[in-house]
Amino acid sequence: MFTSDFKTEPYWWDAVPREPAEPYDIPAKVDVLIVGSGYTGLHAALKTARAGRSTLVLDAQQIGYGASSRNGGQISNSIKLNLLELTKKFGTDMAAKISIEGKASRDYIESFVKEEGLDCNFKVVGRFDGAHTPKQYEKLAKTAGEDGSFMVPLADQHSELGTDFYYGGIVRPNHASIHPALYHRGLLSLVRQAGAGVGGNCKVTSIKFQNNGYLVETPTQSVQAKRVIIATNGYTTKVTPELQKRVIPIGSYIIATEELPKDVMDRLMPKNRMLCDTRKMVFYYRPSPDRKRILFGGRVSLNESDPVATAKPLRNELIRIFPELKKVKISHSWSGFVAFTFDKLMHVGRQKEMYYAMGYCGSGVGMASYLGMKIGLMAVDDATGQTAFSEIPFLDRLYYQGNPWFMGPTISYYRLHDRLSL
Repeated sequence: MFTSDFKTEPYWWDAVPREPAEPYDIPAKVDVLIVGSGYTGLHAALKTARAGRSTLVLDAQQIGYGASSRNGGQISNSIKLNLLELTKKFGTDMAAKISIEGKASRDYIESFVKEEGLDCNFKVVGRFDGAHTPKQYEKLAKTAGEDGSFMVPLADQHSELGTDFYYGGIVRPNHASIHPALYHRGLLSLVRQAGAGVGGNCKVTSIKFQNNGYLVETPTQSVQAKRVIIATNGYTTKVTPELQKRVIPIGSYIIATEELPKDVMDRLMPKNRMLCDTRKMVFYYRPSPDRKRILFGGRVSLNESDPVATAKPLRNELIRIFPELKKVKISHSWSGFVAFTFDKLMHVGRQKEMYYAMGYCGSGVGMASYLGMKIGLMAVDDATGQTAFSEIPFLDRLYYQGNPWFMGPTISYYRLHDRLSL
């Protein structure tokens, strides 16, 4: 099942190895301290540093160790709820504002990559969403036309995807792909060029408000910060308990196949799309940027599990969709944490002089970049940092403190839902 050189780490790291763990000299005082070195934290740091604020980014792990270098590299319009669902929740005006910002996040990352000259395989390739039942095809058809999306009936499905597993689907042509680790490396370089400090393997153990600022503790040093930005998303801890109880960390797992013949890739994925389907147990997949492998991800475990254990069910699902790959071997298997929220929306806010953005619900590449930029602007009192996501309540649940005990039953229900083809 595994290649001889199988790795339990992201395929993306082959091109971008992790930085060595080197001691970082933490300053005693900074204007802005950012917890988390992923897309959110680095985009925030870029804004604060370029605005002339002394900026420090700290991460408990290696820099960029989390979801920012582990994700599938798919970029969408980011909002899980459609316009009708948003309208029912928030009314017409707020629904429109949220929807617009979802599209803005996708446009922001494209313009950012181009303007900054980042070499990260960004491409507008579109996404094909496969309908796993005829009923789901009809449901997708009701959204056709939004952002140029169009339906692909079963008879034409092979023009988009070399499988008979689905009952047709929808193409969303403005969705994009990226090499997430190359993107992170380019972003990190910009942040350092702007003068910000970035320290890995430096866990923040406490944040205490005092004297109109914060005392931030690490195992070895403390820092006085005028303002703090929390950019931890699926890795949010009890250091910020009011945020931890509002996000649900969920493990997402991905495998990479061994290299496949060109004719196979051209037959299975002729248009280089990003791919997803309508099942509750979400599966997402894509060709690698060099079109030599398939990267296949999903949420396949009732409890958090190691990548070796989750590789088999992911491979089995890959073969269900593409039976001709029944002999394919797996070269990489890895996981990362995403953060969902109780209302399926991302959130931005401020508590005294502490700012946060999180809860990207599996759409973090574009939205983490966009909202990281927004909170960076907010932290330097720039009015353009205003966002609709700071105007909606960030909900919690009674008795929930950050341990998602309910995920096992939820995943079991989703599996049953899909099995019954609902």
